[in-house]
Amino acid sequence: MLGLGAALPPTVIPSGDVAERIGKAPGWIERRTGIETRRRLQPDESMTSLAAEAALAALDDAGVDPADIDTVLAATTQGDDLLPNLAPQVAARIGATNAGAADIGAACAGFVAGLPMAAALIETGRADRVLLVGADALSRFLDHDDPVTAALFGDGAGAIVLGPSEGDGGIGPVLVRSDGDQGHLVGIPGHAGPIAMDGHGTFLGAINNLSAATAEVVERAGLQLDDIDLFVYHQANRRILAGIAERLGIEGERVVDAIAHAGNTSAASLPLALDAARRDGRLRPGARVLLGAVGSGFTWGAGVVTW
Repeated sequence: MLGLGAALPPTVIPSGDVAERIGKAPGWIERRTGIETRRRLQPDESMTSLAAEAALAALDDAGVDPADIDTVLAATTQGDDLLPNLAPQVAARIGATNAGAADIGAACAGFVAGLPMAAALIETGRADRVLLVGADALSRFLDHDDPVTAALFGDGAGAIVLGPSEGDGGIGPVLVRSDGDQGHLVGIPGHAGPIAMDGHGTFLGAINNLSAATAEVVERAGLQLDDIDLFVYHQANRRILAGIAERLGIEGERVVDAIAHAGNTSAASLPLALDAARRDGRLRPGARVLLGAVGSGFTWGAGVVTW
């Protein structure tokens, strides 16, 4: 991972406003989810622009010229349009004129699903520099009067630049799993929404699958849980983060909790959480990091990286 970037829309939606609309008492959303505010794109704002902002920040962080990017992968539920896809629009916006581009559709697990794809392109010599973007604006698919989903989702974008290892950092084992029979737990019927979610089923599925995936991928890496410096999971709900930590016996300070002011940003969640951990000083060069996410499909995955 050569560079990291993040971007959030300027509009802030406090949980108090959402609680009032869905008929919940002040403080209910914060207690149930850990979310205090979330960001939201306005109708005249573009997710392509937000994704490009995160991408350019990652490129600047990496010291890589956009023209040197070989492939742009965009993990997203849907870009600004059904077609064209988001990835080629981001590539054009940032000046990645030599890049191939494709979207990855694995919902909130899209970023972790894209990680082995990006790494494989580099490891096989099919690409030298890959830009992996996670971007979603699920507020566009919300029923803002639905007490199950209205409080959860925010909009955002994050990106990393990957290239051949030039030091001690690297991408270790990554596993990605799916169970289409559980696709009913969360989804967007048709093409316009709104999002429908079985909150309890999704909660249990997230804890069970991410706990199991964490244990399996750490074992594949030849490590113990105590060898991992930082656990960076999909920021869906603070209670899910706490449930995984309790299940695995992980100290809370090793689990990144960046949900308070972003909410569930779907495919953008992992890079945004990485950015938050770097800003607070916990993500340092040489750190062993466990990345994990779960999303609609039902999809989930986990990987071990050295920062």
